[in-house]
Amino acid sequence: MPSFFNPNSLRPIPALVAMVCAAQALPALAAEPFQIRDIRIEGLQRGDPGSVFGALPFRVGDTYTDDKGAAALRALFATGLFKDVRLDIDDKVVVVVVDERSIVASVNFVGLREFDKEQLTKALKENGVGEGLPFDKAVVDRAEQEIKRQYLSKSLYGAEVVTTATPIERNRVDVTFTVVEGDVAKIKEIRILGAKAFSESALLSELDLTVGGWLTWYTKSDRYARSKLNADLEKLRSYYLNRGYLEFDVKSTQVTISPDKQDISINITIDEGQPYVVTSVKLEGDYLGRELDFRQRVLIQPGQAYRGDDVTATQRQFTDHYGTYGYAFARVEPRTEIDRKTGQVVVVLQGVPGQRVNVRRISVAGNTVTRDEVIRREFRQFESSWYDGAKIKLSRDRVERLGFFNEVTVDTNEVPGAPDQVDLAINVTEKPTGSLLLAAGYSQTDKLTISVSVQKENIFGSGNRLGLDVNTGKTSRNLVVSTTDPYFTDDGVSRTLDLYYKTSRPLNSLAEQFQLATAGTAIRFGVPFTEYDTVFMGIGAEQNIIGTASGLPQSYVLHRSQYGSHSLSIPLTVGWSRDERDNPITPTRGAFKRLNLDMSLLGDLRYARLNAQYQQYIGLPWKLTLGLNGEVGLGYGIMGRSYPTFKNFTGGGLGSVRVFEQGSFGGVDITGAYDGGSRKLNLNAELYVPVPGSGNDKSLRIFGFADAGNVWRTQNNLGEETANNKERGQTNSLSDLRASAGIGLSWISPVGPLKLSYGTPLRSFKGDKIQRFQFQIGSAF
Repeated sequence: MPSFFNPNSLRPIPALVAMVCAAQALPALAAEPFQIRDIRIEGLQRGDPGSVFGALPFRVGDTYTDDKGAAALRALFATGLFKDVRLDIDDKVVVVVVDERSIVASVNFVGLREFDKEQLTKALKENGVGEGLPFDKAVVDRAEQEIKRQYLSKSLYGAEVVTTATPIERNRVDVTFTVVEGDVAKIKEIRILGAKAFSESALLSELDLTVGGWLTWYTKSDRYARSKLNADLEKLRSYYLNRGYLEFDVKSTQVTISPDKQDISINITIDEGQPYVVTSVKLEGDYLGRELDFRQRVLIQPGQAYRGDDVTATQRQFTDHYGTYGYAFARVEPRTEIDRKTGQVVVVLQGVPGQRVNVRRISVAGNTVTRDEVIRREFRQFESSWYDGAKIKLSRDRVERLGFFNEVTVDTNEVPGAPDQVDLAINVTEKPTGSLLLAAGYSQTDKLTISVSVQKENIFGSGNRLGLDVNTGKTSRNLVVSTTDPYFTDDGVSRTLDLYYKTSRPLNSLAEQFQLATAGTAIRFGVPFTEYDTVFMGIGAEQNIIGTASGLPQSYVLHRSQYGSHSLSIPLTVGWSRDERDNPITPTRGAFKRLNLDMSLLGDLRYARLNAQYQQYIGLPWKLTLGLNGEVGLGYGIMGRSYPTFKNFTGGGLGSVRVFEQGSFGGVDITGAYDGGSRKLNLNAELYVPVPGSGNDKSLRIFGFADAGNVWRTQNNLGEETANNKERGQTNSLSDLRASAGIGLSWISPVGPLKLSYGTPLRSFKGDKIQRFQFQIGSAF
C-alpha cells in the first residue's frame, strides 16, 4: 500500500505559498531599518514558541530591514504550521502574529475492504495526512483523489470516496474517508480485429487478461488494468514476431465500460504485415578473431520464418561468450535487411565487445546469518583476475545450490575512473534453514503413522549441517544424529559423522511386541574431483540386536540361530554422485546420478549392498517440468555368508511407490511379517505445473505422478517363502511390479516443507496395504 502514492503528489508547495503571501505583505512592511528591541509572538495556542523563534532570520539586537521581514514570512509559511502570518512593528518591537493550522487528531476509514487499513494509514501519514500533522485541505483532497485512482487499478470503477473534516476542541480535526467500494468491474469481451493469419481464439489464448471463467475468482485475470493490457500487447507482438511478422503493429486499443461500471469491453486493432523468411545471418563488428566460434552459437535458422526469440537467445549466447573472455559489457546489436518483394530478410548481428576488464572486488550483501566465507568459498571467479562470465554463472549456481537462500543475484558494477575494472556484488536473500518435519500416512486398517525429523542445514551460519531424525512409525522407530562439514578441508573435502539407534518391526499380523535394534556409528568423506562429481569413502561399525519377544518374524529367528542375538558388522562405503540440477530444492532441468556400495568384510556379517539412482528433469513449454527417477538396489551375501535381513530394502509410500503403505513391499514370511527384500526397483515420473498466481514462488507446484516398483526376496536371504507369496504377486520377477498414479501438491512454505499426494493403485495384488492419501508437513526455524 505505501507504494501507492507519489510522494510529491500530496505535499503542499510551502515555498510558493510563502513567496506569494510575502509579496502581498511587502507594502505593509515598509519601514526604516532599526535595531530590534524585543520580539513578541501573538496567536500561538498549541505550538512551541521555539519553532517560531528558530524560523526567524533575526534576533533581539539585530538590525531589522524589509528584506529580513520578507525572509521571516517565507520561513514561517514554509513550516506548514500556519494558515496566515503577519509582522507588526511597535516601537522597535517586532510582533509576529500567527494563525495556526488545525492539527489532525485522527484519520478514520469507513467502508474500507479492498485495502489494508494500517498500510493505508501509514502511506497517508508519510505523505502529509496523519495524526499530529497540520491539516491542509489541499493535501487531503489530493489524498482522496489518489485513493480513488487506486480503486480504479483494482477494477472498482464505481468506487466513491468522500472526505469529511470534523473540528474538535483545541483547534484539531478528525479526518474521515468514507468509501463505497461497489462491485468489481469484470471483462465481458475481448476482441482482436485485423487478424488474418491466425484465428482470434488462438491469439486470445496468448493473453493474460481473459473474460470470466471458472478459475478467474483466483487468478483475477478478468480484472482490467492498463499495465496488464500493455503486457498482453507485448505478448501479441512477440507471438507475431516469432512467426516471421517483422512489421506487426498494434494500431489502436479501445477500452469501454458499461454505464453501470460493471462490464468492460476491450477492442484491439492490429496490422499483421507480411511474413518474412530468414535467408542468411551476417556477423559484423569485432568478434575477437573467433568468428567461427561465435557462429556456432547462432540459433537463427536460415530458410525458416524469422523468430524474435531466436534472435534474443543468440544475443544472449554471444554476450555470454564475450564474457568468458573478460568482456563484461559487450553488446550485440541486431539489424534486419528486409526485402518486401520477396518476403525475405537478412539478419545482421553487430558485435561490440568493448574493453576487457578484470574483477577488482567481490562483495557480499544480504547475509545476516550466513558467514561471508560460506558464500565466498563457492565462488569460482576470483578478485584481481580477468572477468569470466561462465565462472560467475557457475559461482551463482553453486551459492544457490547451498539451499540457504531464497534468491541469489550477482550484479556487475563499473569502477568510476577505471574502465578496465569492475566490482561484483553478490546479493542473497536468506531463508530459514532449519526444519521440523512431520510425515504421516493414513489407512483404514492401520490409521495414522507418524515420523518426525529435526534438521539444521546452516547451523550458526557456518554452512555445516546438524540433523536429528526421530521416527515413530508403526514399522520402525529410529533415532539418528548426524553432522556434515562440507569444507572439512579448504579444498572442499566434506566429512559426515553419523550416530544412530534404530528399532524395527516389519509389518506383522501376529506380533504385538518387538526387540529388534541396530546401534552404530559411521564416518564418511566426500572428495570433489570436478564441479559436479564427488567421490565418497567411509567406514562404520554396527551392532545388531535381536530380542526374544513373542511373534518374532521367522527371518530374524533364523538370523539369531546362525549368528546369535548380537552380531557385529564393519561396513566400508564407496560412492559417487554427479549433480547437474539447476536447483536441488525445486529443479527444473538437469540430472542427478548416484552410485553407492556398502561392503562388510570384517565382523560377523559379510555382505555387499549396491544402490544406484538416476534423476532427470526436463523443462517443457508453458513452464512445465517433467521429472523422472529410477532407483535400483541389490544386496548379496559374500564369503559364504547369507545376506542379513537387517540390510533388506523396503518399498512403498512417499519416496517409493505412493498409494501403497510405507514399508509394505516384499515377501511375507510364515509369521506374516513384511521384511522387505535384497533387491529393489523404483520408477517415478512427475509432471510439475506451477500454481497460477504463485508469482516468484517456484516451490509451489501441482504435480501428477505415476510410480512403479517393488522389492524382492532371494534365496540368498535368510528366511523362507510362504505359500501365499505367489498369490500375493511375489514371484521374484518384474511381473510383480506394483504401480500407482495420482496428483499432489508440493510447497516450500514460509513455515516449512509441505507435500501431499492422493492416488489410486494401477497394479496391485491380494493383501497389498493401500494408503490413498499420504502427506508430510514441516515447520521451518
